[in-house]
Amino acid sequence: MVKIYVHAAKCFRSFSAISFCVVWFLTAFFLFCNAAVAGMFPGKHSGKVVMEFDFSHYPSSKEVRLWLPYPVSDKWQKVDQISVKGNYDYEAILTEQKFKNPILFVRWNKGKVKRRLSFSFVVERLERREGQLPKEEPCWDRAFFKKYLAATSLAPVTGEVARLAHSITKDKKTIREKARAIYDWICDQMHRDPGVKGCGSGDVCLILDRRGGKCVDIHSVFVALARAAGVPAREVFGIRQGKDKVTDITKWYHCWGEFYEPGYGWVVVDPADVTKAMLVEGLSRDNPKIKRLREYFWGTVEPYRLRLSSGRDVMLNPRQHGKALNYFMYPFAQVGEKTLDWLDPKGFSYKVMWYPLADEERTR
Repeated sequence: MVKIYVHAAKCFRSFSAISFCVVWFLTAFFLFCNAAVAGMFPGKHSGKVVMEFDFSHYPSSKEVRLWLPYPVSDKWQKVDQISVKGNYDYEAILTEQKFKNPILFVRWNKGKVKRRLSFSFVVERLERREGQLPKEEPCWDRAFFKKYLAATSLAPVTGEVARLAHSITKDKKTIREKARAIYDWICDQMHRDPGVKGCGSGDVCLILDRRGGKCVDIHSVFVALARAAGVPAREVFGIRQGKDKVTDITKWYHCWGEFYEPGYGWVVVDPADVTKAMLVEGLSRDNPKIKRLREYFWGTVEPYRLRLSSGRDVMLNPRQHGKALNYFMYPFAQVGEKTLDWLDPKGFSYKVMWYPLADEERTR
């Protein structure tokens, strides 16, 4: 009997040791994965953005009007040392009515031959990492979020969009569960299409047919599906910063998404950057790096970006000639009543440059 107890004790110690090793390994692996995700990008990034415009090649007999998204400081970015220089006849900082986006508006009157503008600012951007989300979802008022649940001109929330949204979220109960299901569906089912011009139009029905697009397209799908499932959501428009050297960022505009978590606030997501990494690096969805990025861009975004505006179907201030603007991210200008092509910077003509800060500028 004693021998049996001794043998049992040895087995128990051996089993305990194995169990300890397994638990230690799993814990270490979990911490390693979290650390890998958390350390993928720096905690903050800063630089100077300079936007240059020259409308001198357009007929002087026409009035020229320019609207620019005016960046402001918030919880995640600090905008400072703002400078507006040029030979304009009128300049003002205004706000459009629907989404309260700040606007730098500049006008050159008829008869002006040289029409130039330089707009610059310094930005320090933090890595946006959401805090602890509520364990339980509190009551919330749908009426308060009416515009973040509504359809837009290119993003319906009924018909096929609603049917797809409900099929994706049919077993989900909370706002967060539904938003995550839609985020995962996009990461699994959509791809980045490099043939799309600019950042895309955000025409949801067209995008769902081809299951591909760029950042505006992908986040328009996220927002439309979320709203159709009863999740308040919106697109956020901005531009990427350079990293460590003088960089032309004229074509670096970028869009990401947010959904509203009751009891917390807006939560950031960027499935488009997951699909971009797959394309640029030639990686599959099962690749460990893509899996880490997929977790990272759910509730976190790196600091290499700058927020400019939000909202769709925008009427500017003062009002532009013609219909509402699909989204307000690029510079928008009209010569007389003609709208310039913001996706043709050379013809427009404008350039956006990013400069690393000198040591003295970092300490201001």
